Amino acid sequence: MKFKDYYETLGVPRSATQDDIKQAYRKLARKYHPDVSKEPDAEARFKEIGEANEVLKDPEKRAAYDRMGQNYQNGQEFSPPPGWDAGFEFSSAPDDTLYESDFFQSLFGRRARGGHARQHTMHAPGEDHHAKVEIALRDSYHGAHRTISLSMPTLDASGHVALRARQLEIHIPRGLVAGQHLRLQGQGGPGLGGGPAGDLYLEIAFAPDAVFRTDGRDVYLDLPLAPWEAALGAEVEVPTPEGSLTLTIPAGSSAGRKLRLKGRGIPGGGSKPAGDLYAVLAIAMPPAPEGAAREAWRALQHAVPGFDPRAGLKGAST
Repeated sequence: MKFKDYYETLGVPRSATQDDIKQAYRKLARKYHPDVSKEPDAEARFKEIGEANEVLKDPEKRAAYDRMGQNYQNGQEFSPPPGWDAGFEFSSAPDDTLYESDFFQSLFGRRARGGHARQHTMHAPGEDHHAKVEIALRDSYHGAHRTISLSMPTLDASGHVALRARQLEIHIPRGLVAGQHLRLQGQGGPGLGGGPAGDLYLEIAFAPDAVFRTDGRDVYLDLPLAPWEAALGAEVEVPTPEGSLTLTIPAGSSAGRKLRLKGRGIPGGGSKPAGDLYAVLAIAMPPAPEGAAREAWRALQHAVPGFDPRAGLKGAST
């Protein structure tokens, strides 16, 4: 997927005010509107201009886009960094009309829907707000109280996007999984005419972990083994989010084999069972310098004559 420089599409600098963006869009939309334009690529350009305007006219989308895209050039290979939008507080769910480009969808096409928008009456509830927050995997195992920081994009007096920060104390229930939402009642936008404040919906994501990865309630880790541990079997210590335990490695294990630790994944709740933890075996090769270690490898080579680790590849190129 290629990165899209929306500022370049509209022909404005990154320092442009919201009025500058509006004027640039109107000028280009008139030039490339398919009903009036003589340009051969009018329809495609009109869509590109509309997509760029959809993001840059909205202070919330623009602020998130600016933080994520500041180190990318137009046309550069791109994949959204993990957690790129964590900590941004949006004042509404996504628009019903979304652009179809993979780039737009990867950034703004999967935000959580739900809640209510403020009604234009003298007495109305406030808008529901939405934000993604990252928590540690271990917090989901035990539950926790944490302080989170959110940034709410707003417009300053000069028409530029500015960020208003706030901190909240939240309770993380035991057993949360990535993609679930926490509702903080009354922490959304203020109401009108004495109406109640809206709610804040926090979408949960797990912060990158050096050891563990998740799939729903199941947790995975790569477990390196010495070649003799895989061949002969062993008892090894394995880390889990709840502490270390001893795992039996069956003799003759190969790389990629998954050993299941039932119920050691993310805890369940109610009718939802706990997930499992899977140790995915990998073979870690020791160094083989000159001397006894290298001779031991040579002895192993002669001890298993006829062993061909690539036997399954024969005939693949015919």
